[in-house]
Amino acid sequence: MKTKMSKVTKVLSTTALISTLTLSLSSFDASAKAPKGFELEEATIQEMQKAMQSGKLTSEELTEMYLDRIEKYNKKGTAINAVLEVNPEALEIAEELDEERKGKVGPLYGIPVLVKDNIDTADKMHTSAGSIALKDNYAEEDSFVAKKLREAGAIIVGKANMTEWANYMTTGMPGGYSSRGGQVLNPYGPGIHGTGGSSAGTGSGIAANFAAVGIGTETSGSILSPAVNNSLVGIKPTVGLISRSGIIPISHSQDIAGPMTRTVTDSAILLGALTGVDEKDPVTKESKGKAYKDYTKFLDKKGLKGAKIGIDKNYLASVPKEELEIINQEIKEMKKQGAIIIDTVEIPSRVELSKFSSIVMSHDFKGDLNAYLGNLSDDVPVHSLSELIEFNKANESTALKYGQTRLEEAEARTGDLNDPTYLEHRAKDLRLSRTEGIDAVMKTHDLDALLFANTTGAGIAAKAGYPSVTVPAGYTAANKPVGVTFTGMAYSEPELIKLAYSYEQATENRKAPILK
Repeated sequence: MKTKMSKVTKVLSTTALISTLTLSLSSFDASAKAPKGFELEEATIQEMQKAMQSGKLTSEELTEMYLDRIEKYNKKGTAINAVLEVNPEALEIAEELDEERKGKVGPLYGIPVLVKDNIDTADKMHTSAGSIALKDNYAEEDSFVAKKLREAGAIIVGKANMTEWANYMTTGMPGGYSSRGGQVLNPYGPGIHGTGGSSAGTGSGIAANFAAVGIGTETSGSILSPAVNNSLVGIKPTVGLISRSGIIPISHSQDIAGPMTRTVTDSAILLGALTGVDEKDPVTKESKGKAYKDYTKFLDKKGLKGAKIGIDKNYLASVPKEELEIINQEIKEMKKQGAIIIDTVEIPSRVELSKFSSIVMSHDFKGDLNAYLGNLSDDVPVHSLSELIEFNKANESTALKYGQTRLEEAEARTGDLNDPTYLEHRAKDLRLSRTEGIDAVMKTHDLDALLFANTTGAGIAAKAGYPSVTVPAGYTAANKPVGVTFTGMAYSEPELIKLAYSYEQATENRKAPILK
């Protein structure tokens, strides 16, 4: 069934598709100037809307300014290579939105958004998961996420580069590398600090102010990691809060899309626009009555006061000394804001979970990816995981710089969701991450959230399908970003957003990278 399209979306679908694979900005004015009194860098959604509502700024001007920054710093200058391609009709869409703007509109109306390259968009942009095998893949219809963005009036300004196949292609491949897009760099230390992955382009691009906000996806750490590494706020939602239909998958057990922004407020705005029940993704039915359309009502500057936050110090053992000093200082700040920090808690299943080698992701990947590839057009040379592996072998010089061990491992699985070993491993994942993990420690100590340094708790939350929110905590002497991550139980986004906002407002740690 085709997605019902708005007037603006129809403009995209009725124009002939382009075949260029490289970033082309020749039609855009690379000397776009900000209107007097408006500063683009680090601007928030609310500031943009205020300027547009007052008539000082148009969506077309705003979009042009972002395209100007991409032109200056994506392939040139600092050359962080975060944007794989821009939407050639972005300015046309912005102009139409300006013409249709009447009275009060939603917060995302006319706001440029950058989305990860594994999210289907039914327009002139490709969806490739960073793979040259999918370099000619145009989605026939929007993903649920893209549809919700367009319904909110957002402008999908470009596709972000990413770790190829969401970092489920091989081992040893650096975060942010793809055969189609090359290597994404971290704007806080290009070539020095890693980008994190797999939503690397979204992370680096939003940190560098290439769009107002961005969408990443996560299976285990792929929103949180690039958010931490690029000094962003990242929300990895509860699995089921946002539909995955139209997103190139790894694992239906753990996959989820979510906001990557420069402020907690912007993340809360974006999150509310993406929720909803989708018949194509049955797990979203579980969110009925638990999801919100507006998460900004949970923004509370005093949110830390009286909040009980648990810290399992075992998760701090791997944190470098300088980063740990920053984390400890931030914990003191939380206490100053009235948080009750309990740093003697222990997650009961921590050791057993760390030693358990689950096949769930690998097993899911085969069936889930085959289902996605099987629906692609004949213009794409691969329609199954096995064909993808053979394509990569035939194009080894460009496709296999780091190998494809994970692809081959997944192909060796049965792919049968009734496979006894798979079911046993899935049950054990849930038991160790939920019942004997996060649920157990939070209920025992009556906690509002768990606190982790950087992404040290990403794995257990991912297996549980539970939400996390990461917030900038500071920088090392080498300007490497550090983050703190709040984690809770299913659908606890309101509480996590409250804590994250209170912490952010008290510390104001984020600073923009310097692009040259």
